Amino acid sequence: MHRHINGAAVDALEEPLRGWFAPHRPWLSEHAVDADKRKRMVEREAPRHYVDLDAPALACLDSVWRSPWFRQAVEACGEDSLWAYGVLPWNIEWAHARLVEAMDARDREAILRAAADLGHYVADAHVPLHTTLNYNGQLTGQDGIHSLWETRLPERYGGGYFLAVAPPVVVEDVGQWAWKVIRASHAAVDSVLEFERELVEGWEGDLVVREQRGRVMQLQRVPAWCDAYHGALDGMVERRWRHSIHGVASVWTTAWVEAGQPDLESALQPEPKGLFGWWRRLKSSR
Repeated sequence: MHRHINGAAVDALEEPLRGWFAPHRPWLSEHAVDADKRKRMVEREAPRHYVDLDAPALACLDSVWRSPWFRQAVEACGEDSLWAYGVLPWNIEWAHARLVEAMDARDREAILRAAADLGHYVADAHVPLHTTLNYNGQLTGQDGIHSLWETRLPERYGGGYFLAVAPPVVVEDVGQWAWKVIRASHAAVDSVLEFERELVEGWEGDLVVREQRGRVMQLQRVPAWCDAYHGALDGMVERRWRHSIHGVASVWTTAWVEAGQPDLESALQPEPKGLFGWWRRLKSSR
């Protein structure tokens, strides 16, 4: 999902950004999952991908502005509580700020890495199960529902989705926008869980099938059940996916505008270091 969203977001851009991003489309798609790969290696990376809005410990957010700044949230809830239950909305702001800085510096490598990461976090914000304590159905005996919604359904039905989006917009306040996206995702959590539970309870016959995925044999929901669940969701996955593409293209565009609309054609690779860098500088001086 992440790879497709970043790639489609490049296609959704307008000139001159599209012209600069287009040659890097394969890289941005491939590295769309880098943020997930860092979860086990980088301290505090995992909570950057979610926020448990239904956690009792975050009820303190109700006492502050509906889209609180991180400082306000820390004052209301305590920083440890925020990191314990996720910082996704603020992380989108932080990632966006890194992209603005990279564009302002015209640092090609930093731009690409910041754009890939920002695209990942924005896509996460559009997934309902990234906004709840019951993120994998583990609290209600619905284990595995996260990958079902985020991976199994898009793989089976994504080829038929209509994913064309309107031109990107400049977001007035990325922080408030991130909260709006996350609250819309959270509003869908009950449907995601309830439809799955009802279909499992009323299903007759086999519910799972063994499928080969790479070198691993996995248990997956049978296609007929997936058809029923996807139908019950009534286009939810497609809509959230489409909104993700538009959102990523919009925050990339916003970062460029906030950076002063720099000419990214002049963006350079950072000067290489070490022996290779010395050899390249020597050759270029001849």
